[in-house]
Amino acid sequence: MTPPSLDVLIIGAGISGLGVASFLRDKRPDIRFLVLEKEDRPGGAIASHSEEGFLAEAGPHGFLDNCLESRVLIGLAGLGREVEKAPLRKFVRYVCLDGRLNLIPQQPLKIIRAPLISWPAKMRILADLWKKPLAGEPSVADWVRHRFGPALLPFADAVFTGTYAGDIERLRIDAVMAGVRALEQEHGSVIRGLWHRQREKKKEGKEKKSGLPAMTSFASGMVRLPQGLAANLQVNREIMFNTEVRELVREEDCWRVLTRRNEFRSRHLVLALPVNTTLALLAGVDDLTPPPMTRIPEARIATIALGFSEQARIPFGFGYLAPEAEGRFALGALFSSHMFPGRAPMGYQLVEVLVGGRRHPERLEMEDGELVNRAYGDLRQLMELPEPPGYARVLRPAGGIPQLEEGYPALLAWRNALVAESGTLHICGFGWKGIGINDMAKEAWTVARRILSQRLEEEENQVKGIYF
Repeated sequence: MTPPSLDVLIIGAGISGLGVASFLRDKRPDIRFLVLEKEDRPGGAIASHSEEGFLAEAGPHGFLDNCLESRVLIGLAGLGREVEKAPLRKFVRYVCLDGRLNLIPQQPLKIIRAPLISWPAKMRILADLWKKPLAGEPSVADWVRHRFGPALLPFADAVFTGTYAGDIERLRIDAVMAGVRALEQEHGSVIRGLWHRQREKKKEGKEKKSGLPAMTSFASGMVRLPQGLAANLQVNREIMFNTEVRELVREEDCWRVLTRRNEFRSRHLVLALPVNTTLALLAGVDDLTPPPMTRIPEARIATIALGFSEQARIPFGFGYLAPEAEGRFALGALFSSHMFPGRAPMGYQLVEVLVGGRRHPERLEMEDGELVNRAYGDLRQLMELPEPPGYARVLRPAGGIPQLEEGYPALLAWRNALVAESGTLHICGFGWKGIGINDMAKEAWTVARRILSQRLEEEENQVKGIYF
């Protein structure tokens, strides 16, 4: 049998795959790995668009700087001087309620005092202390109603619209907020669980640092992170583009990976891909326990980049989100050139409007011109825009956002069991335990650490020569 020529083969050059490769390279420069990417560029869902001095994002617009693994990746990519930050303490967010933008304070006490909901509704939140946890896998909406009351539903809707472009009647709380759900089930109450965790941190001397995190991006857009990580890899030796995997074969001592023209053998196989792409690839592997579902829903969105003159009175802050109950055309918008001034040329401001999502996929069937007109009309009802946009571009990502709905917790448990049983198969990527950059970075480090620990154990167990 032909021995494996690689220690690690990574399929997918998004942040997950590049993160695994970068962490491995950093800790063990001698490790033999190869990244395969079917597209002609790295980055996966990350796609920045630069045109006429405007810089917009078709994928993620940034990530918070409170994740160590992401900060390490920035350093490994050599991008420390290109980082741009918009601190949460300075940039506010808005939620659309009753047809107008309402500022959401960043501090808990100010949120309580703000006239966003009635005082009886505020007091209802304390009922969490006596509410027993819901059994099964409740939706986010059912869980919020049960624990905190219906008055908080528009805010929960806004949060998960902004994160998943999802539907809180379908998203499962155990999937999207597993940590909060665990606190609730362990302590019988979210509030009580948070109090307990804070006391434990004080005992351990790990009190939360004062201050809020910052939204992070790069001067040339989010695409610089995968570009910087990929630039460290030798093309056609450590990373191959335009190389689509056709088949996976599990053998006794390695994984055999077939593309259109090549065949690779590797001790460890990392699938750093979106959930549905992973499931499709694994479907052809013999002797694997079948997953509880063969695919999960996805939500597609379009980003409509609009450039306005300085006459436009765009509120200062990150942007706004609109709950479904408001009946608006847009899910929300980002005030991009407020956060990062270099996103628009001199004399202009950039707003990026988000349309579509899980509830309204039909809106993505509209022509670009209609999307621009409808988005502009929606914005005009919320802010003073005396002139039409001088620049407009509709960005339509090829992929969708994984939706963590009914059955997802069982699917995640299946993945964990499969990885534990195999020992040499590692699964991470878009939709596995989250969809954010920080989620991808954390999972990439988890995979790299697992591979490195197994490699160290294998080296320690090798029979060493005896010399006299």
